[in-house]
Amino acid sequence: MDITKLNSTPIKFNQNPFQKIESTSTQNSFANVLKGYLENVDSAVKQSAELSAKAAAGEIDNIHDVTIAAQKAKLALELTVTIRDEAVEAYQEMMRMQI
Repeated sequence: MDITKLNSTPIKFNQNPFQKIESTSTQNSFANVLKGYLENVDSAVKQSAELSAKAAAGEIDNIHDVTIAAQKAKLALELTVTIRDEAVEAYQEMMRMQI
């Protein structure tokens, strides 16, 4: 029995759960990476809001899924805000430099 055909995608260790995996080799600029990350954060927040609305309507039996989605969205937003704050701080520090 040939088991190589069972799983054709390689396993990635230490992978960001919010990062999309692209199989094609496209040029990844900083803007594209940032845009992809922000799209993933947006989808996590939207999924959390959708699950919360369903839970409030009584359509979800497993509240654990709602809690996990909410925590993922919260963590993603906190990371995004932290990155933004650090980028603004770095920009302000560069603007204070004397030439």
